[in-house]
Amino acid sequence: MQKEISDMGKTIAIGDIHGCSAALGLLIDIVQPDRCDTLICLGDIIDYGPNSKEVVEQLLELNEKTNLVLIMGNHEEMLLEVVKGNEDKEYWKKFGGDKALASYQCDHPREIPYEHLNFIGKSVPFLETETNIFVHAGYQADLPLQETTGSTLRWDFLNAKKALPHFSGKTAVLGHTPQTSGEIHDLGFLICIDTDCSRQGWLTGLDVNTGQYWQVNQEGAVRKRFRA
Repeated sequence: MQKEISDMGKTIAIGDIHGCSAALGLLIDIVQPDRCDTLICLGDIIDYGPNSKEVVEQLLELNEKTNLVLIMGNHEEMLLEVVKGNEDKEYWKKFGGDKALASYQCDHPREIPYEHLNFIGKSVPFLETETNIFVHAGYQADLPLQETTGSTLRWDFLNAKKALPHFSGKTAVLGHTPQTSGEIHDLGFLICIDTDCSRQGWLTGLDVNTGQYWQVNQEGAVRKRFRA
């Protein structure tokens, strides 16, 4: 999926939020996106953390103020499959779905407000620009993203020793594989910015044009850095 992004604004990729609304709110306060900016959420906005409902509400509000792109993660996929009846609710609950249900104060995801389910359901499988590819989990180095399986895009974990540049020459930005050190994993041709916010880690927002990135946590700490 190709999308035009304004040259006038910032392009900020945000790693796995996983229900961490306090961290997301702080990151947005720092970035201060406007209508010229593009925010790309790399998927897994829900589950594990305490406030999946509030995160979706925050993103719905942002969607009215800036160019927001939501990429589907494996956790969004699990939720939607449960809603469709294709996946067992108890299976999803084992992977943080129980926390999402608690935040909505409901017993089944079909009880989640339609506006929220519809928003999640409109997530895109990937985003490709002139300089970058954005996916939740992984890509196949020798294939166009349009020909890459959903399993690879949403479920593959990063193996840094085997990772290869995408044939397009574009820099890949992804999440999904938790960097428990709290540091982004930067291979030059690939940057993983899932810094494990829901497990006492950090939420990372990366300006892909300047290399500056901000990291915040649920307790309100802030770190500002640049790619080496």
